[in-house]
Amino acid sequence: MPDQRSGPGPRPPDRDRLAPPPDSTDEHPAEPPDPPSRARTAHPWIAPIALATLLGSLVAVLALTFRGDDFHTAPGALSLRYAIAWALFAAAAWTVRRLGARQAAVFVLVGGAAVAATGLLAPPRTSTDAYRYAWDGRVQAAGISPYDYAPEDPALASLRDHWLFPKGPACHGPDRAPVRPAPERPKAERPEGRHPEARRPTPERAAPGRLIPGGPALGGTHPRADPAPDHAHSAPGSAEPQCTRLNRPSVHTIYPPAAEGYFLLVHRSAPSGSTLLPLQTGGALLSVATTVVLLAAARRRRDPRLPTARAALWAWCPAVPVEAVNNAHVDALGVLLTVAGLIAVPRRRALGGALLGAATAAKLLPAVALPGALSGVLARATKPGEPHTAARRTTARRTVLEKFRSTGPGRPAPAESPPPPPPREGAGSPAPAASRIRRAAAVVLPRAAVLRPATSVSRPTVSFNRPTASAVRPATSFIRPAASAVLPVAAAAAVVALGYLPYVLLSRSSVLGYLTGYVAEEGYETGSAAADDKNRYALLRLLHPGPETWALPVVAAVLLAVVGWVLLRGDPQRPWRGALVVTGTAFLLMTPGYPWYALLVVALVALDGRWEWLGVPLAGVAQYVTARAVDDGAWVGTLGYAVACAAVMAGWALRALRAPRAASASRPPRPPAGTAKTTGTAETARTAEAADAATPGSPPGSAATRPRRRRARR
Repeated sequence: MPDQRSGPGPRPPDRDRLAPPPDSTDEHPAEPPDPPSRARTAHPWIAPIALATLLGSLVAVLALTFRGDDFHTAPGALSLRYAIAWALFAAAAWTVRRLGARQAAVFVLVGGAAVAATGLLAPPRTSTDAYRYAWDGRVQAAGISPYDYAPEDPALASLRDHWLFPKGPACHGPDRAPVRPAPERPKAERPEGRHPEARRPTPERAAPGRLIPGGPALGGTHPRADPAPDHAHSAPGSAEPQCTRLNRPSVHTIYPPAAEGYFLLVHRSAPSGSTLLPLQTGGALLSVATTVVLLAAARRRRDPRLPTARAALWAWCPAVPVEAVNNAHVDALGVLLTVAGLIAVPRRRALGGALLGAATAAKLLPAVALPGALSGVLARATKPGEPHTAARRTTARRTVLEKFRSTGPGRPAPAESPPPPPPREGAGSPAPAASRIRRAAAVVLPRAAVLRPATSVSRPTVSFNRPTASAVRPATSFIRPAASAVLPVAAAAAVVALGYLPYVLLSRSSVLGYLTGYVAEEGYETGSAAADDKNRYALLRLLHPGPETWALPVVAAVLLAVVGWVLLRGDPQRPWRGALVVTGTAFLLMTPGYPWYALLVVALVALDGRWEWLGVPLAGVAQYVTARAVDDGAWVGTLGYAVACAAVMAGWALRALRAPRAASASRPPRPPAGTAKTTGTAETARTAEAADAATPGSPPGSAATRPRRRRARR
């Protein structure tokens, strides 16, 4: 019956306004979703107009934010603009939920492109990492491994220019690091060889002009090798100071191989004379591509309206144009690969693991999301031979729905299937020796176990009234946890190893670069004095002072407990949920001070819809930007992460209180008196079907309320 309150047309179930059904899957929906009603209110045009106004205001505020360089001069004003942008983003993300799936997808995609384009209006405002990206790409284009030399090494002096290595008055601006002047380059020809020198050059004994002859020619779209007027260098005795825009010019690069390949690709694709605009354009393309992947995944959901609206949590988030586009952080590449990998894991575990490995090879942080790909692999069935709860409900619903289609009104009922054979003696007892051997072989050789089914598979027996366990799950499914645990991790490790292999073979220095030094510099090393200066472990510091001496074992223990909970209780059809829990917990425990790290959290929130975790990137902004506006601003970051933790706990409590209501709302009507009760899988299937088909105002006798024909037990 049409809903008189919202105009003509069917109205979706009330539970779709909150979240998708807990036992639905993203692939192979049991039935095509009903078209959502576009008349959500009495005036359906109000929501689109309001959403367009909010998005236009968001774009305008972001454009004004990027046009002004207030990070060093007025961080308080910059924080105020950030707060306005986040408020507009929250209002727009709430308004888009009132639209249908198709209309929301258009707004999400177009609005996301407009929001990302604002980051192209100015050079990087709050970070200098993009200059290091450009330098690493230039070094690789010259045929030199980026892991062999630090930027200020005289061996790379011929690659310097006035853009990355300014001199004189240009060195008085912010974010400039002094470097020693490059020595005069000799006029001699470059000798042939595979490397600049037989041993690493030193400042006293350097060969700056000797490059790898096998590398590309330094001309055309690449920096010039010969010192031209645009690439002049100061003499060793010159009094004119020389500096660089690169941060940490005295250490080797820290970025993994996939990131280095991305830098080289952008450098080769950039036109001559370009600076950071190619890297910013690459960040914008990666951000929009992530939005497209989220929208494509939403179309496979049983109700695509709500997942489509959730994609706006990434597309319109102010952190995306600031960090992924304007600052051109390579985290955008890792986020795209992580999102694609987690979406692919439920259907193609090897491909999903490979994508997660590529994300780790682009930015090491996505490795924290890898336990999400193993969600539920340690969970056990309730009885021997029965599937997991979510899989059993989903398969039972499909079986009953297919049977109902074939036995609808006016169709003859098929002959009843013969009852299943009685269970063998000892069915509930431990598996025999042969089964134990097969299980052990499955752990050691999971692929062979999957390819070769066990011989104890019983013939599937499908019954309309009572589907048996053999019809729901084959006897070989006990080996799936072993294969599920091994395959994504093995694929990810193989991709990371293959990514590092070329650099290991061609580099003479460690391919880890400055990684260990960076960990100590950021205060994550036991006993490091930088933990107090950078306000690391801010929440643990509230429990006991001096966390730099004891926090690391505590963080490891808590993360192991969270990972174990994900492996035991996680939903294998929603691996992003477990990845969000593990990643968000790591952020709350370690309280990093760089907001671009939280781009991964924003993408996982867009996949799962748990909005309370958006407090984590906001806390990073407070610690990185707002703390500069006050004296002794460490308390600002601590307060931000404390509020974020409180929001996460409040969201968890609200969802726990709402769960019983959602379960009671989806419960089917009580059968008429005199009807035999049924239990087990058939009852679960009928409950799921009634929850899927029931709509408010369904007339008596419809598919949602008509009682099933039941077969009484003898």
